[in-house]
Amino acid sequence: MRTIRIIEHVSLDGVIQAPGGPEEDQENGFDHGGWAFPHASEEGGKAIANAHGTGFDLLLGRKTYDIFAGYWPRQQGPMADSLNGAKKFVATHRPDSLGWWPVESLGTDIAAGIAGVKAAGGPDLIVWGSSTLTPLLIAGGLADEVVLLVIPVMIGRGKRLFSDAVAPRQLSLIDSQTTPTGVVISTYKPSGAMRTGSY
Repeated sequence: MRTIRIIEHVSLDGVIQAPGGPEEDQENGFDHGGWAFPHASEEGGKAIANAHGTGFDLLLGRKTYDIFAGYWPRQQGPMADSLNGAKKFVATHRPDSLGWWPVESLGTDIAAGIAGVKAAGGPDLIVWGSSTLTPLLIAGGLADEVVLLVIPVMIGRGKRLFSDAVAPRQLSLIDSQTTPTGVVISTYKPSGAMRTGSY
């Protein structure tokens, strides 16, 4: 059984759209792309490398796949080598247009496709981006870890990490660190239904 690990750059108000550059994802007129870049640091890079591990496959929504496929094949270095060599499992309605290999479509039933890939065994599955895939993984109980790189910015609008469709959940904090640029990197494990109480 594979571990599914979600890694997200997220603003203080929950936005995950286009953290890496102005032209990364301009859907719905989003013009704040690149908001995570000024907060990059060596410590943050090491934390991301640790979250990926030494061997992994990628689980991606189509938008993130297209963004990555347009960037990483032209890059060099250990991270580029790892991402380019990883098998990509993609949620898409256009499987014939997947050209960043090795790659495989998750099929028409995305949740069933993910469950099958998870059960088949192999290296950890890393999820980046995807405002649609991430809630599906949480709601379906398929995510094993959630790594949030919380950037100290407020954006106000854009695609959000979790939608209102996700049922209330409890997560347990298993690790946390802060970078010199103010990024809080926290790792959580889903731990069942949300509890409530009274003060």
